[in-house]
Order: sequence, then structure tokens, then C-alpha cells
Amino acid sequence: MINYIIGGITAPKGYKANGMHCGIRKNKSKLDIGLLVSDVIANVGSVHTQNKVIGAPNIVTKSNLVDGLARAIICNSGNANTCNADGVEKAEQMCELVSLSTGIKACDVIVASTGVIGQILPIEPIATIMPELVSGLNVCGSNDMAHAIMTTDTIKKEYAVEFDIDGVTCKIGAIAKGSGMIHPNMATMLSFITTDVAISSDLLQEMLKNVVDSTVNMVSVDGDTSTNDMMVIMANGLAGNVLIDSRDDSYNTFYTALTDILTNISKDLASDGEGATKLLECNVRGGEDLVTCRVIAKSVITSNLLKAAMFASDANWGRILCAIGYADAEFDICRVEVVLRSEFGSLKVCENGAGIEFDEDYAYKVLNSKIVNIDVKIGDSAINATAWGCDLTYDYVKINADYRT
Repeated sequence: MINYIIGGITAPKGYKANGMHCGIRKNKSKLDIGLLVSDVIANVGSVHTQNKVIGAPNIVTKSNLVDGLARAIICNSGNANTCNADGVEKAEQMCELVSLSTGIKACDVIVASTGVIGQILPIEPIATIMPELVSGLNVCGSNDMAHAIMTTDTIKKEYAVEFDIDGVTCKIGAIAKGSGMIHPNMATMLSFITTDVAISSDLLQEMLKNVVDSTVNMVSVDGDTSTNDMMVIMANGLAGNVLIDSRDDSYNTFYTALTDILTNISKDLASDGEGATKLLECNVRGGEDLVTCRVIAKSVITSNLLKAAMFASDANWGRILCAIGYADAEFDICRVEVVLRSEFGSLKVCENGAGIEFDEDYAYKVLNSKIVNIDVKIGDSAINATAWGCDLTYDYVKINADYRT
């Protein structure tokens, strides 16, 4: 059984965190630097942006994680440290600053940044605040770090769960940030996960990639993949369970818990899309294989025409069929069925690939909800996949037009 608990990334044993304002962001009420430290060295799994323009922090982090080990994560918001001639140097300096104040090797530090691309990252504010940031590390610090990594987010994304493995209580904590430039193809904008489970590095990396494919890789807000996307999971083993080194029942239990927590993170990322008023959840079932269902589900939730219709609570189901039709997948369009669903009711709008009559007023009522489900059936198999997105509103344009000012 998976139980949700408080504490975020400091809920598992052996983790402390902190978040502060150092001056990278002009607004002094906004936290802009966060630090997470494990009491002991941890096995790490990670996934990174597939954008060919890759942020300097990702380059340094990939190098530091060659051995699959780390003890700390340092992250700033307000400046992405990307497309700068001195980017790698600054990212390395951030690791060294952590090392000087904690004694942790610089090569055991994960570094991440988020914010405006192409502006020089000032290292001085980070150097000045580091001693205070380190001295303030505490077991209740997840909330501050979750806020420190936010940019245009309107809500923090923070979860923690506990579960048993062979009679031992284990925990997973997670924070994430992301509101715009969300179309991951790898992970999510920035997400840091901690666990006290003992698991081998190889299995941890494998598990993270598989869970990412079914959760955060199925999220899209605007079709833009960030240069700085990064997801890391640290496993310090302090729960005391027998090391998971094979795909046994313990592995499956951990896999289920990680999937559960990242599913909630995925929904939060989609519902907090820039300017969004609705979470769109598209479930596709009946495909010949999982890839087919995933491709169609993502095609639906990334359709700008559909996203605009959902903003207006307009049951323009033809836009759903259009998005299904241009998906790079093989299926029989004459078997497609579409049902729109929310807390206010359920409405079938398409059967056997063709429209059917429905009450427009009732359709408006169903769609006038903060969560809208789009259920698509393309065949008779039990295979299914879910993707998450949001509506497209006037505020999305305003937020991104005014982003730097």
C-alpha cells in the first residue's frame, strides 16, 4: 500500500534541504537558490534534455554522474545559464562552492539552472549566500527548495510517499518545476527525487527511464522542449532494506510507488501550464501496441486547435479526430470512438469514426470543468496509454510576451 505523507524531498531518511533568495531574481520575495544534501553518498539515475542546445548545468551534471553517484543538488532559478561562453565554468563553480561549504566533493554535486536563456549567470550572489544556505539545511527544507526552483509556476509541485519493502518502511520524495516550455521527450523541466531505498545504480537508471516514459514523457503544455530539462533520483539506502539488485517483488513495489508519485507530478505540470484553466487528460485504448496508444494520446493533447476549443468549453470533436488522424501510428479510423468526460457527466461525440448527435448545452456543461477527460477507443485490445495537457488561453501569449520584462 502506498501512503501519501508530508515532507517532500526531505521525507526520506538522510536528506536535508534549503531555499533562499540570493539576488539572481530581481524580486526579493522570490526564492532563487536551492540546495539538497544527502547524509551519505547515493546511487543516482538521471535523464536530460534532448534539445541539441543543452544547458551548461546539464553538461556538468552528466560529467559528474559518470560514476552514478552524488550527495548534493544545487539549483538556481531566474537564469538558465545556457548559450553562455562561460556557462560550463559557472556551473562548475556552483559545484565547487557547495564543496567548499560542505566538504562534499565537487564531482558529487548535481547542478541545475532554470530561467532566461542567453544571459550571463552572476556567480557572486551564489558565492555570497552559500554559507548561509548550507547552515540553514534542515529536514523540513523541501518546501523552500520547491519554491526556489520555480519560475512562472503558480503552484509548487511537491509529493512524498511511504510504502513497505519486506517489512521495512521506505519513502520517496519529489519536487518539480515547470509551467512553460513543456514538451519533455526525456523527463520534465526540472525534477528532483529522493528515496531512502537501497537499489543498485543500474536498476535505478533503468527504472527511472521506464517510469518517465509512461508519466512525464506524456506531458505537453506548448510543444517546446527546454534546453535545461533534467530529472534525477537519488537513492541513499538509509531505509535499511535488502539491496534491490534484481527485478523481484521489491523492485515492483518500488516501481509502483515511483510511478504513482510521478503521475501526480505529471498532472500538476500540465494543469499549471502557463495561462491554463483546465487539465486535459487523454486516454487511448485498444491499440496494437503501447507505442501506438502513446503517440495518439500525445497527438490529441498537443493540438493547439483542440486546446483552444477546450478553453471555450466547445465540444468541437472534429479537432480530436483530426489530431488522431495525423498521429504517426497505424490503426483503423473507422473504429474510433471518442467520449468526453468530467465531474459533470459523460458524452459520446464520435462512434465508428463518425460524429453522432449530442446536446450542445450538455456538452458545454461537461467541458466547463477544471479537469476534462478525453477517452479514445481505437480497437479491442487492453493496451492503453494516458497523456496530459492543458487548454490554450490568452494568458499564455501574455506570459510569454512579457517573460523578460
